Amino acid sequence: MSDTTLYQTDYKSKLVAAFENREKVADTAALYTRRQEAIRHFDRLGFPTTKNEEWKYTDVKNLLKKDFDFTPARNTPTIQPDKLHSLLIPDTDANVIVFVNGVFNSSLSNIISPAEELTIQDFSKATQTNTEIVEKYFGTLASYDKEAFTALNTAFARHGAFIHVPANKVVSKPVILYFIADSETQAAAAMPRNLFVASRNSQVTIVEAFLSKGNQPSFTNVVTEIVVQENANVTYTKIQNESEQSYNIGTTQVHQSRDSKFSAITVSLSGALIRNNLNIVLDAENCESHLYGLYMLNGSQHVDNHTLVDHAKPHSYSNELYKGIMDDKSTGVFNGKIFVRQDAQKTNAFQSNKNILLSKEASMNTKPQLEIFADDVKCSHGATTGQLDEDMLFYLRSRGIGVNEAKALLMYAFAADIINQISIEAIRLYVERVIANRLNQ
Repeated sequence: MSDTTLYQTDYKSKLVAAFENREKVADTAALYTRRQEAIRHFDRLGFPTTKNEEWKYTDVKNLLKKDFDFTPARNTPTIQPDKLHSLLIPDTDANVIVFVNGVFNSSLSNIISPAEELTIQDFSKATQTNTEIVEKYFGTLASYDKEAFTALNTAFARHGAFIHVPANKVVSKPVILYFIADSETQAAAAMPRNLFVASRNSQVTIVEAFLSKGNQPSFTNVVTEIVVQENANVTYTKIQNESEQSYNIGTTQVHQSRDSKFSAITVSLSGALIRNNLNIVLDAENCESHLYGLYMLNGSQHVDNHTLVDHAKPHSYSNELYKGIMDDKSTGVFNGKIFVRQDAQKTNAFQSNKNILLSKEASMNTKPQLEIFADDVKCSHGATTGQLDEDMLFYLRSRGIGVNEAKALLMYAFAADIINQISIEAIRLYVERVIANRLNQ
């Protein structure tokens, strides 16, 4: 057994022991049983290595060497509230919920929508007051028997966002969830757990923003389960802009019912290692799913987007477009799978991944996949990786535009297909500012 494997085994054993000795959580019997099952699966699975096909190009060895402490009490914020507040995206006109190192912060949060439109609670409170809904969905959508980090989250997670939209309600103001890693004076770790339930004929827009403050290492292991019931419409945006010492691994698991619509926009702008699992099950007829992704990394940063669109029933539609711009020694992975089951006739499914490499040392591994077991479908997939279009660059320079400005224009135009999908103006402007600053460096 190598030193690395031995260390990972020790770390795993330490976490399994920590579960047994952790502070008692006021779970119901059903939830506690689920957590026990999760830690048993984590003990069996262990941390993934590059020998695992799903983790072939993403090595978590450096993350595990940090030996993060998942005890919430030891992750109390060290930054003054005004400095944390300055991190929030301004002018959002939204419900704002803030978690600092995974713990709900009421002083920075502000709920403006009326209670009849939706319920927003810290997950730990929802286990007590919305027990029936939490027991029905917690750990039943995101598979903790196959994914070690999901199992770890299911076992330990206490805080996070619970959002429930009643039937026939349209939430007029978006919900923005901030997950801030405060690593100003010490390493920080958090395992937020989110559950969003959009009841039939409802509509809601939710944003998850992952930000950080400080130069010490931080790690976020987040799991979000989303239920989109009959004829509901959910727009979900994920923004990741943390420090170069931040590790972020997340799973978003979505279940759609008949005539529902789900749209996801994932924007990864900075982080040492980012892994996004986005899994959608279209489990009824006439479902519609849209997946958009943009990643723009430099230095030695790494991003890995794994997506799975599971067409389980007939007459549904999915459309997926991911784009990446990689500079310096950054590395990227796109692994997208469309799965069309035998009963899912008349499925329309499309998938595309496009990448621009700005340096010879940047690299991208892309693997779009189709698995089709029905015969009356329209499905396509494709991927491209290359450099900036030299002809377009020559055209712009011939019009008197400097080389740096011309490159910036081409990169922004490349990214605009994704940026323009962000419906909340303040969020879109924030992303544009970060990208513009990056392009002007």
